[in-house]
Amino acid sequence: MTQAIAPITTTDLATLAIDRISRAGCEYGDVRLGTYRSQNLNARDRSLANLSDNVSSGFGVRVLLDGAWGFAASHDRTPAEVERIVDLAIEIAKASRLTQQTKVRLVPVQAYRDSYITPIEIDPFSIPISEKAEFLLHINDRLLSWGDGRGRPSHTIKKAFSFLRFRREEKTFASTEGSLIQQTIYRSYPGFGCTAIANGDAQSRNYERPPLNKGYEYIDSQDLLNQLDRVAEEAIEKVHAPKGPSGISTTLILKPTNVWLTIHESVGHPTELDRVYGYEANFAGTSFATTEKLGKLQYAAPWVNFKCDRTQPGGRSTVGYDDEGVPAQDWYVVKDGILVDYLTDRETAYRLGRGSSNGCAFADSWSSVPMVRIPNLGLEPGADGGSHTASLEQMIADTEEGILIDGIGSFSIDQQRRNFQFGGDAFWKVEKGQVVGMLKDVTYHSMTTDFWNSVDAVGPASERQQCGTNMCGKGEPMQVAEMTHACVPVRVRNIHIGGAS
Repeated sequence: MTQAIAPITTTDLATLAIDRISRAGCEYGDVRLGTYRSQNLNARDRSLANLSDNVSSGFGVRVLLDGAWGFAASHDRTPAEVERIVDLAIEIAKASRLTQQTKVRLVPVQAYRDSYITPIEIDPFSIPISEKAEFLLHINDRLLSWGDGRGRPSHTIKKAFSFLRFRREEKTFASTEGSLIQQTIYRSYPGFGCTAIANGDAQSRNYERPPLNKGYEYIDSQDLLNQLDRVAEEAIEKVHAPKGPSGISTTLILKPTNVWLTIHESVGHPTELDRVYGYEANFAGTSFATTEKLGKLQYAAPWVNFKCDRTQPGGRSTVGYDDEGVPAQDWYVVKDGILVDYLTDRETAYRLGRGSSNGCAFADSWSSVPMVRIPNLGLEPGADGGSHTASLEQMIADTEEGILIDGIGSFSIDQQRRNFQFGGDAFWKVEKGQVVGMLKDVTYHSMTTDFWNSVDAVGPASERQQCGTNMCGKGEPMQVAEMTHACVPVRVRNIHIGGAS
């Protein structure tokens, strides 16, 4: 009787790779085997404009030999291919060493044999695509038909869109340190918007449930449907609104839905330590927050604190371990307004003189090299009873003249993350403690440290929202990462305002 041959498992392939790396005499090596599934549905008006459901599977091998990195990857998950890719990565490391001026060194990390799965209630991929598509088309139909039979100008809403995005990452990491870590990460993200046209102008208004690591239960169809009337009404009000002021300085009251992007661009990216060291200079610039400023730079007002947290429930960057096998953790980058830390991987942490990495290494696929990426990075709520803590309502009531901003719009920031401009999705004029009407085409301009030092009020914990992005690009070839920027409303004084171009 012929005995059945046991199938080759992911663990078998990982063990094979690590054994071969170790026998080659490398200082370090790791292998990441991954299967990534992404499902995206986009509806435009009364039709489904895009549907994609893709699976990508393969493995990547990284080795450190004589202080130089080598990396190679393949989609063919077989023992013979694992051996070939390990050997190729070693040859690439030897070639890299010929031109490398400084040897790479890594801070230590313990060996972990563990697993992590995003806590979810409903697997997004268990819901039929037809059900998802019908829901999106229902949203769009409601928007395009808005006002019918209710004496409202439904003809003003000319365009509608909606989307659902889901992702599952199944990753196995093994290293010559002795780690073997398996993780499954789920991500969900819904939203919609519409465009109103009148008097030769077009203005849009959007709503989304911020991208989070949750299951299909996060879609919350009732919440989305409950926002339809408000979004349509505000789109119409916005298209008829006057343009915002230009060339003045005023007070801004920023909702979490707006300020998260300002955090991302002016706090997150400047504190990526590989960017500080110039690794990103060719693609997206460097950083003004250089290491001699650590512990000295007054980055923000003393009541402003920015904290990273890769353990945050639901956070888009929440994992058990990063892509170097470093456990998820939390730490401050700005404490009491002072720059106190950076975002590091094992290589940059060693260069900074730290004893360990704070776990910011991430690769967006099995075929990508891990690099420092922004984790969940949030603005901490104001202290209970603090003199600079105020609710959104209190901020408005205490403002003689200003602008309230919701949602994100266009933005730009210079190569050192110093000089920036941000827009928004909706704007309201504030006069004598009251919101008095919408504006349109508003942008605000400032320098990073000037802006954050001009914050005079920070919202309480009860107004914290987990906003964030699923589309942060970095590196060449470019990789896309996702992260949450949980934050509260803020009020910022004397910020320059200009009209959108």
